[in-house]
Amino acid sequence: MSCLAGFLLTVVWSASFVDTTIGGTVTDTLLGEGAGERPIAGAVAGVVFAFVSGLAGTFTACNIAVFGAVAPLVSEGGQARRLLAPLGWLALGMTAVSALYGALVGAVGVAMPQFSTAQNVAGVLSARSVQSMVVFGVIGLAMLYLGLAAIGLVPDPFARAPRARLVFLGALVGGFLIGRPFPLFRHLFRHAAESGNPLYGAAAFTLQSLGNVVLMAVLFLLVARFGGGLRRWLQARPGRVAAVTAATLIVAGVFTFLYWDLRLLARREIIPWYPVAPWS
Repeated sequence: MSCLAGFLLTVVWSASFVDTTIGGTVTDTLLGEGAGERPIAGAVAGVVFAFVSGLAGTFTACNIAVFGAVAPLVSEGGQARRLLAPLGWLALGMTAVSALYGALVGAVGVAMPQFSTAQNVAGVLSARSVQSMVVFGVIGLAMLYLGLAAIGLVPDPFARAPRARLVFLGALVGGFLIGRPFPLFRHLFRHAAESGNPLYGAAAFTLQSLGNVVLMAVLFLLVARFGGGLRRWLQARPGRVAAVTAATLIVAGVFTFLYWDLRLLARREIIPWYPVAPWS
């Protein structure tokens, strides 16, 4: 059922709605009309834009899989310190990857595929598209594997290291920036690349990642802190937490892989067809 849900999500997903209607509206509201098209004026403006555009990209196709990483935390409860600790480990992995990639972009970004603004051509995969396919394909398969491992269908490499699992999931979330086609992120990418400053690139990309997850982190902190009935239901049977963890990771993994590796091929007319809803 989780695999089917992930597939159906790729069918109904509308990139224009989440990228433009949601993402554009959030950015324009917080930074002013046309913020996504205006030149970024300096490093301070850049880090502000990085966080806001990350927040605006919460529900984009390249970021929605964050749900699969954060959802298992809903079973946590108790004091604030106990609630924040899992998010801290998640943030550690995310920050390490996003900061490293941001520094790389600040150093050599003008020579990277994501710097290109060339239009995609039917029947041809650009280097930018190949990068997206590889990165999101690997992330999707990794999440799918972890979902299957949560219910014992495959060996769990983190069975004795739950903190390492959270760090790894955070690294996957940080990896969303590698190959991300979200227009607001590409605007930030070009500014970081043209700056030639690895420290600025690292800071901007870290804030972009934090913006990507802040809304869902707050949501799940609220549920974990005040959703006592849900926690009790999850903890009533040991298998329920594992089932929820598996379901969210499998949905996120299947969606990420199919959307970026099969639906993308259909959009580029490399394969003849992929089912999509009329509004997609």
